[in-house]
Amino acid sequence: MSVRLDGDDEDVAAEINVTPFIDVMLVLLIVFMVAAPLSTVDVPVTLPSSAAAGQPRPEEPVFVTVTAEGGWSVGEVAVAPGALGPALDAATGGDRTRAVLVRGDAEMRYQDMVRLLDALRGAGYTTVALVAQEEAGGTE
Repeated sequence: MSVRLDGDDEDVAAEINVTPFIDVMLVLLIVFMVAAPLSTVDVPVTLPSSAAAGQPRPEEPVFVTVTAEGGWSVGEVAVAPGALGPALDAATGGDRTRAVLVRGDAEMRYQDMVRLLDALRGAGYTTVALVAQEEAGGTE
């Protein structure tokens, strides 16, 4: 025969432990923060290095890439020199005040870069920035 006393009630706490959930979310956040910049442009070029401090990128940058052979692409789409203006208008929605980030292969000819800058100016895009890899040592 069992006797139940009023002081022996043990309430079962039905709480969910959220610590493992938070740990998983933080790991996923770190993975996406590291992986997001790596998937911006897939046109393979060898960027030159620079010791200057990097500048922040615009929200949705428009990349124009010059390959070692002198070919041009807007984003990941190859364009002919005469079609650069319309391709940029399509990428920017016609906003010619947006910055255009130019990625040039380290092995490209200087004349190819000058031709691209002339074409950008002729198309009405005057806010241009050159993209380079930061050197490991940084500035001194």
